[in-house]
Amino acid sequence: MTGKTVLITGAAAGLGKACADLLAGEGMAVAVADIDGKGAEETARAIRAGGGRAIAVTMDVSDEAAVNAGVERCIRELGGLDALVSNAGVQIVHPFEDYPFADWQKMLRIHADGAFLCSKAAYAHMKRTGRGGQIVFMGSVHSHDVSPLKAAYCFAKHGILGLCRVIAKEGAPHGIHAYTVCPGFVRTALVEKQIPEQALELGISEEEVVRNVMLKNTADGKFTTAGEVASAVAFAIKDSGGAMTGQSFILSHGWCMK
Repeated sequence: MTGKTVLITGAAAGLGKACADLLAGEGMAVAVADIDGKGAEETARAIRAGGGRAIAVTMDVSDEAAVNAGVERCIRELGGLDALVSNAGVQIVHPFEDYPFADWQKMLRIHADGAFLCSKAAYAHMKRTGRGGQIVFMGSVHSHDVSPLKAAYCFAKHGILGLCRVIAKEGAPHGIHAYTVCPGFVRTALVEKQIPEQALELGISEEEVVRNVMLKNTADGKFTTAGEVASAVAFAIKDSGGAMTGQSFILSHGWCMK
């Protein structure tokens, strides 16, 4: 992947940062995009300190103008855009009957609108240049399965599969391929925040949330790691021939097998 360029959203921390670090290590120039501009710059600076190429892009993925400007800046400053990793996300949990509409809208703006806007901008460039490219969505085991308290998240992550598959069908004649990486629980800051929230909603201890909710259905009682997710993203980006386009890769330690 040396000499190619990738834009990663939500890359200031968590899974996005793990992807940025790994792909930079494999030779890609990285546009580190995040609504947290300071965090994005820290990630980009660390990549540059390690000998890689990276820029920080402050981006609200639910803002079309910000997305288009960020993609154009990546193209201008890094020389192109060969891959997109649409990773930005948040989590808000509530019982379905109590789910505030404002929280529902926020979740869909970030997960659904963000995925649409970022992939649309990347797709347009990939088609225009005639070079094609790879679009990788960060789905979830909840793209295939569901859990209580996550109506908005499951709705959005199920939708990501459909968007990915449509792009795979429409993009193939232009050398544009699409994939969805679907992790189980990864112990990022986002997941750490969910533990006390779910404990409160379910009326159980935090230890029981980890043991009986998050890891209950895994085959080995293990969290998925950020490194495992980043490796799957890299694997998808390397599928330049498109043999796996439209596919989802479930990384759940045996929780979901589909």
